[in-house]
Amino acid sequence: MWGIPAALFLIAFFHRAAPGVIAKELMQAFGATGTLIGFLAATYFYAYAAFMIPGGVLIDAYGVRRVVAGGGAVMGLGTLTMAAAGATWVLFAGRFLVGLGATVTFVGLLKVASEWFPPSRFGTLSALSATVGILGSLTAIVPLAWLASAAGWRGSFVLIGVGTLAAAVLCAWLVRDRPGGAARAAEPVAPGLGAALSGMMQVLRNRHTWPPFLTFFFLYSAFGNLLLWGVPFLRDVYGLSTTTASLYASAPSLALLVSAPLTGWVSDRMVHRRKAPYTMLTAGLAGLWIVLVLTLGAQPLWGVFVLFFAMGIFSAAFVLTWPIGREVNPPHLAGVAVAVVNLGGFLGAALTQAPLGALLDARWQGVMVAGARAYPVEAYRAAFGACAAFVLAAALLSLLLRETRGVNVYGACD
Repeated sequence: MWGIPAALFLIAFFHRAAPGVIAKELMQAFGATGTLIGFLAATYFYAYAAFMIPGGVLIDAYGVRRVVAGGGAVMGLGTLTMAAAGATWVLFAGRFLVGLGATVTFVGLLKVASEWFPPSRFGTLSALSATVGILGSLTAIVPLAWLASAAGWRGSFVLIGVGTLAAAVLCAWLVRDRPGGAARAAEPVAPGLGAALSGMMQVLRNRHTWPPFLTFFFLYSAFGNLLLWGVPFLRDVYGLSTTTASLYASAPSLALLVSAPLTGWVSDRMVHRRKAPYTMLTAGLAGLWIVLVLTLGAQPLWGVFVLFFAMGIFSAAFVLTWPIGREVNPPHLAGVAVAVVNLGGFLGAALTQAPLGALLDARWQGVMVAGARAYPVEAYRAAFGACAAFVLAAALLSLLLRETRGVNVYGACD
């Protein structure tokens, strides 16, 4: 029940990081600038942000099986559209469809976790779900680089699109929304879209919903741009091939494979806190971003890998935003609550990736390598400096979070 939606979420996360790995190929095929690559990457997040809350409403109203299966089908069709694109607008249309279909995968995954597992394990399941996404980003780095070198980026996307459609069919066939005979939450949402929309307004009116929304906005603004520009940075500044650069750029995701589930487990089982670990991790991450900016281009490659790995460890803070959002809202509105908080992160990526691409373009010195723009270290210093400011803002905003101690505190919220 959890594994098939998790597979679709893995594919959704794959698409978040993919443009950075094939940026050179896209520049060659479409004559793209850094700004255009940034807009293309952000198009996924435009769709994701626009339909995140409606997606949560649909999941609460109609269930995971139907909504997530439909989302997977749209995502697969979008991938095939990108593979066949002969013009830039078709490429963007396909990317938009991918983001639109991906919107429901994560909220659906957490909704399944809330229905099929005990409430005391929700923090751990949130972290494990995030780990699945991290695996998706890893498949979009080294494996995609290898696959694109063997079959081309278009051939790679054909294979991925077909696999996505197959996973959507499995979801429709096998997944069930809740255990047979299980009772709904104590205050169930009445069947239908109208009641779910009413629940959405209840979540949006809750002032405790907005601190996790805002801090995730800034935290994922930085991480999303690291996923997008990490490979181009290593290629341009250190002269690495795309495949080799992808190996080094995978360091944050490799670290998150361990730190994300560990953070959720520690929060659930050891410290029984949400706010304190989040604040400490984001503060430490802000310090690491500052170190990266100050030493950019001066570190040996092994130093870059170590720093990226450490940034991945501290980035695990984001797995705590979803439990906080869920635990300050009514239990029966879990889908909408998670969707609203999750919207913050993806709205951050949607609004910052193209401007950071423009920031790179503004500092471009006219250098072209194999038909693609190559940016100097000072251009990346400006872009990553903006990311450091984003994380610092996330750390400061985390002070406004309500401490839930791992239990639902909606009834106690003032």
